[in-house]
Amino acid sequence: MANFHVIAGANETPAHPVVRKIGLSDLREALSRGLDDFMAMPSHLVFLGLIYPIAGVCLAALTFSNNALPLLYPLATGFALVGPFAAIGLYEISRRRELGMETSWQDAFDVLKSPSIPSIAALGVLLLVIFLAWLTTARMLYQSLFGYAVPSSYSQFINDVLTSPQGMTLILAGNVLGFVFAVVVLSISVISFPLLLDRDVGAAVAIQTSIKAVLVNPLVMAAWGLIVAAALLVGSLPLFVGLAIAMPVLGHATWHLYRRVVDPDSMADVPSSMPR
Repeated sequence: MANFHVIAGANETPAHPVVRKIGLSDLREALSRGLDDFMAMPSHLVFLGLIYPIAGVCLAALTFSNNALPLLYPLATGFALVGPFAAIGLYEISRRRELGMETSWQDAFDVLKSPSIPSIAALGVLLLVIFLAWLTTARMLYQSLFGYAVPSSYSQFINDVLTSPQGMTLILAGNVLGFVFAVVVLSISVISFPLLLDRDVGAAVAIQTSIKAVLVNPLVMAAWGLIVAAALLVGSLPLFVGLAIAMPVLGHATWHLYRRVVDPDSMADVPSSMPR
């Protein structure tokens, strides 16, 4: 029964929220509200956002220490694949501010008390598996083009990638494959994590609703994906430090995007995951 709850939620019959059609104006509003949440509590959000820069620097250091330079770019770009799960505490802060509740950074950890936490954790594991699959795919692509010998230095690696036909193939094919992984993650997670934080619908319904949101709003969700990619890219350039701002703003904006996509009246009979 516990496993069933993780998949199907609290109700005996799975609830399917109604997905609304949205426009680019809704993206602007979500980003504006996300920025407002960030400005209202910058010290707390920077604290949460620093999880990303610290982890990113550690991943980069691990890559260099293991002489695994070919994985540096896949790590830097693929790290965002687990971002929706890492931002779960930010959704909670936005939720509390939206309801006019007293809010502090400690409230971000209240999600651990949610009845949906097993479903949230299951989705987090799924994103981690996708992230590892991306790294494995990137490694196999590199080895198919350059063999199993590792570069002797960072400069040699850059030279091989930028000045050889194999390098051009690596860049093109790698970005195409990365795009595919990014689309998969966007489709299953753009709405699922905020939905689970809001209502105990179960992992299956959350994923189905997220995919439906993308299918109903393909151009808008594509624009959202480009905004996320651009913000994370710019934030990653200065050794991931910029993510301390980009990550919180995007996290809060995702909550407000969820509010615009999913009709709250369609979930009136679904138990709430957090106090109101």
